[in-house]
Amino acid sequence: MVRPKKHLGQHFLIDERVSEEIVNALDIEGMSIVYEVGPGTGVLTKRILELPCSFEALDVDVESINFLKNNYPDHAEKFIIKDFLRTDILKDRVAIIGNFPYNISSQLLFKVWDERSKVDHVVCMLQKEVAERVASKHGNKVYGILSVLLQAFYDIEYLFPVPPEAFNPPPKVQSAVIRLMRNDVDHLPCGEKLFKRVVKTAFGKRRKTLRNALKELDLPAEFTGERLFDLRAEQLSVSDFVALTTRIEKWMQSSNLN
Repeated sequence: MVRPKKHLGQHFLIDERVSEEIVNALDIEGMSIVYEVGPGTGVLTKRILELPCSFEALDVDVESINFLKNNYPDHAEKFIIKDFLRTDILKDRVAIIGNFPYNISSQLLFKVWDERSKVDHVVCMLQKEVAERVASKHGNKVYGILSVLLQAFYDIEYLFPVPPEAFNPPPKVQSAVIRLMRNDVDHLPCGEKLFKRVVKTAFGKRRKTLRNALKELDLPAEFTGERLFDLRAEQLSVSDFVALTTRIEKWMQSSNLN
């Protein structure tokens, strides 16, 4: 048996119907490999192994990996003791699936953003409020940094909620499954590091207007006097943030030239 470990944020999925729905949401067509993050006791793993795809399951829990190797000896080489957050993705067209540990779910999603040129498809279970945040549109109070960054490069669907009793041990929070599909945006018309900085800075003081939230960027008065800067970060769409970052970048470039 694999004991759920609190320090790893483990809540093992035990509902077979839910596991079937999650794997059915995975599109393997054209994918070079499917990575499962945090396989636990293998309730998703056993279904993925039935699919015609290259597959690896990564986990930092030695007990979990040994359990899977013992139960699926014909696939033992596919179960790897490794931290996905510290894994360099070397292939293109990668799919990721998993019941993400709640204590690192945001880090895993930032990892997806960092690897956006290689990760085409993600199906993951998260704490419900995180799933709602990632999938929400502007104007919603839960709309935030991950919403903007991920939606710039992915089409995101909120698929279905999952109740606590679907897990062992049952978490104290609700869960939900979302799906990310890479869109047609290869590169933004602005620097993507600056885009991330603008988004994070704007939401860092989300209750303030952009005029106050972006003060650390030392923007000129002709920018901050515009009506756009009367808005708060949650009121800007992804395209608004792209346009704003593009203007800021041009101003920075012209300032350097002068």
